[in-house]
Parts: sequence; structure tokens; C-alpha cells
Amino acid sequence: MLFSGRAYPELAGEIADLMGVGLAPTRALNYANSEVYVRFEESVRGSDAFVIQSHAAPVNEWLMEQLIMVDALKRASAKRITVVAPFYPYARQDKKHAGREPISARLVADLFKTAGANRLMSVDLHAAQIQGFFDGPVDHLWALPVLADYVQENYDTSEMTVVSPDAGRVRLADMWTDRLNSSLAIIHKRRDPDVANTVAVHEVVGDVEGRVCLLVDDMIDTAGTICQAAEALVARGAKKVIAATTHPVLSGPAIDRLKASKFEEVIVTNTLPIPPERQFDRLKVLSIAPLFARAISEVFEEGSVTSLFNGAA
Repeated sequence: MLFSGRAYPELAGEIADLMGVGLAPTRALNYANSEVYVRFEESVRGSDAFVIQSHAAPVNEWLMEQLIMVDALKRASAKRITVVAPFYPYARQDKKHAGREPISARLVADLFKTAGANRLMSVDLHAAQIQGFFDGPVDHLWALPVLADYVQENYDTSEMTVVSPDAGRVRLADMWTDRLNSSLAIIHKRRDPDVANTVAVHEVVGDVEGRVCLLVDDMIDTAGTICQAAEALVARGAKKVIAATTHPVLSGPAIDRLKASKFEEVIVTNTLPIPPERQFDRLKVLSIAPLFARAISEVFEEGSVTSLFNGAA
């Protein structure tokens, strides 16, 4: 049985349509004091339940709603409960950078487990070790095949250089270079430890002059990092710059920055909703629903999720 939270019912509906399964009828509402209430309107006893929720802003409300849905399923005797979180909440708080900080990504995993989840499914976790925070199976899906197929169909990869926007994304960029058979470049940057969401580009390592540069990352949040990276590449002679990222968080000034940026095209998936007023002509949104539909089918049929990535994940 498939269940959808209220954050992004369109994605859940697309997954359900591809699987030929209806979404379970659910009554969900907020009381006057903002508390969330959820009730499923048909029996879930003995079911293999998949609870789909995209954690867009306000993240805390949608996280709480998903936890309450899991708790309701546990108390209604669902046989197995899988949390499907295309964009894992609090994933960037996966370690301590300074004293007296939380590791919120671990806390979220503990909350899912305590609520009654048996399994997690997510795509392109900000840090792969988050899989170890949850005491149970974690299906870590990759959006790379979806994004790379589009890039290969629309660009000449023989003149392409894959660019990591910082040292932390080099492993991801490596996977892209293997897929596209392209060269690799890395942008060295430094964050200001006292100011959130601000970076300074220092140096580009690798040959980008006269090349089509593909910037790859797991998400675009405020777009500061990736727009600065694009400017640095153009300044160093890149012929054109495109971006391919999984999660379109697109907070605050992101849309204005991307519209004013040097990008030829910004390619994302629909792990998070993008309202019509925050879309623009150079933004290409690819559907992640077929990947989730296949992964959910493999889990339900006791098949292999790894087989979706040719054994590479």
C-alpha cells in the first residue's frame, strides 16, 4: 500500500500511477493550534506500507506529519513500514563541525525508527554514511542515471569536463566522469565559518578552457556556491556551463541568482516541489518517479534494488 503526505502529493501520485496502485485514502489536517492529525480510511493490517513524503519547507511540519503517519500504521498493524523520503531531512547536519553541535541527521533516523519504520528509502543522501544512522535496511538510490541520460542526449560529451563545486563532491564527480567518459575539474572554495551560506571561490583545478563544463552537486539551496562556481569557470575560458543536481531546494535568493547566472541550463529532478512562480526557462525538471516506482517494486517483491544501477550502488 502507498501512502502520501501533504508536502508533495503530485510526486506520490505519479509513483502510484506508474506502479498501477492507488494511494490509500488518508485524512490529514492541522488543528487550530497547528498540531497534525492523520487517519487512514481503510484497513492497513498486514500490509507492506510505503509512506512517501518530500521534505520541502516547512521541513519540520512535513517531518512530523510523516512520523505521525508511520506511528498510525504501526498501531494499525501494518506488517512492514518503509519511509520514502526523496530528500532526507536534516541531511547536512551529519557530523559535528564544532563543539556543542547536534548531529541532527542521526536524530531524524532515530525518530523514524522509534515511530515504527522498518526501512528507509532516499535518493542522493548528502553524505553516504547517513545510511549507518538508521538501524535497519536503507535503500540509497542514485539520480545520476536519470540526469546523465538527459545530458548525453542533449550535449556532446566528448568536449565536456565534469566539475565538482568543492572537495566534498569529488566522489560524485568521479562517478559522472566514468559515466560520460569525460575529464574532471575541481573548484577549491572556502566557507566563512561565521556567516551561513557564503562561500568564496579560490581556484579551479583542471583544464576548463574551451570546454563545456558540467557542474554536479546533490542539491541547489541558495545557489550561492554553484553560481560562483559558474562565474569562475566562465572567467577561466569555459565555452558554456550547465548544472546537474538532484534536489532543487531553491531557498531564498536562489531563483534570482540562477536567472542572473552564466548557466546555459540547470537540470534538476522533482524530489522536491517547485511552484510555477519559481520556475524559469533555463530550468529543466526531470521526473524521479520512475526510479522510485521501480525501487518500491523491487523491495515489495524481495528483489534487488542494486540491479537498478547495474550493480553499481
